[in-house]
Amino acid sequence: MIGDSELYPDVESAGSLAAALEAVAAEHGVDLGSIVSSDSDPLGWAAVASADAGRDPFAITRGAVERWFIVDGWSRGVQLVSGATPDLREVARAASVWRHGGRLSEIQRTAPFVEISEIAYAHERGPADMVAVRWCLIRQDARDGPVEGAHALVEAAHARSQLRQLLPVLSHWSLHFSMCTGYPYVWNIPFVEPLSNGRYRVSGPARGVDIGEVDSADEAIALVVAGLPAGCGPAVEGTAHDFLSAP
Repeated sequence: MIGDSELYPDVESAGSLAAALEAVAAEHGVDLGSIVSSDSDPLGWAAVASADAGRDPFAITRGAVERWFIVDGWSRGVQLVSGATPDLREVARAASVWRHGGRLSEIQRTAPFVEISEIAYAHERGPADMVAVRWCLIRQDARDGPVEGAHALVEAAHARSQLRQLLPVLSHWSLHFSMCTGYPYVWNIPFVEPLSNGRYRVSGPARGVDIGEVDSADEAIALVVAGLPAGCGPAVEGTAHDFLSAP
């Protein structure tokens, strides 16, 4: 097996991933501001703090078997960027745009190795767009998926304006709804599970609390709508923590 000193001579000689990144940034005139290191794994992890309060630090982890610098960037509970490159200079360029609040398209132009999902671009446009895109993806997943009854359930939910403004979440083919767009989600709405006998079980909001079983997707969704909390929707940007701590 190739040793760390052969895969990452730059990191080893610098003494930490943060120091190696700082050196590359200085050499190429890239402003990364504050680079955070790890006390427990300084050679394997570092993060670049963002000047944009809505963005988490841009995290960098090094691969264990091959030379890869793996990046990860989140904002308000949504993963916006990911990817891997063997070139620390590319990491520095991507981290700099992230730090200064650059748009996702700018990050990808600057560092083409960065991967950005359709959901990430929708998040950047705002919560209404993210909800719409999420519904589109989940309708497709349910239509093409292996669980009988899931497609009818998702379509019945999408037909209801009260639910169409919420973020849909398919978890083990149970259909949930969140009043926020970021993870962790707000679980204060009943959810529905398609059963193998063609019926539907409505539960919640807490797991283990059964509302009842019904014969059709429309009946199940009617029970969900009846259990919506007051003032429900449209979904807002942020996580359960943001939502529950709001005045």
